Amino acid sequence: MKQKIRIGCGAGFSGDRIEPALVLTEKGKLDYLVLECLAERTIALAQKRKMSDPLKGYDVLLEKRIAALLPQLVKNNVRLITNMGAANPIAAAKKIIEIAAQQNLKIKIAAITGDDVLTTILQHASTTKEIENGKLLSEYDIVSANAYIGSDAIVEALGSNAHIIITGRVADPSLFLAPMIYEFGWNRDDDNILGKRIVIDN
Repeated sequence: MKQKIRIGCGAGFSGDRIEPALVLTEKGKLDYLVLECLAERTIALAQKRKMSDPLKGYDVLLEKRIAALLPQLVKNNVRLITNMGAANPIAAAKKIIEIAAQQNLKIKIAAITGDDVLTTILQHASTTKEIENGKLLSEYDIVSANAYIGSDAIVEALGSNAHIIITGRVADPSLFLAPMIYEFGWNRDDDNILGKRIVIDN
């Protein structure tokens, strides 16, 4: 069990610059790099891309980011956690495997799913009303419905020794909290310690 880890944030939104992540990975002496690239608007747009092409639906910059970062991630033994899977984490993982093969790099990837609840919402749309206006959900053209999932699945993925963990819609703090839970052995039922780490513990 480690006493200290270094986590770098290489992106804060979908269209963020790539260069800071490269600098962090090369010179930051990191244990983990986090790319936070997802929002409600961007996941809805990703769902629309997936509807047009089932092999798409991940972040539009995923291929560019991964192709640039992968050599340094492997060289410096930095594990990547990112929500660039957007609406299609499985397709994103397959694309990363393809890029790694092109670069002759062997990596292990974990893709986390379970956030996409669109099918369930549509199944009940004709009988369920939304709170604000009292309209049936079927009166809307719903293209995206995702539940924010927590850190548990990321912690399990880290336990599988995956080099890259790619998710869809998880709560943003979970991307950072999960490696701390994993490395420090924190009790996931201890809301006090987890809450402090999500905010700031002074």
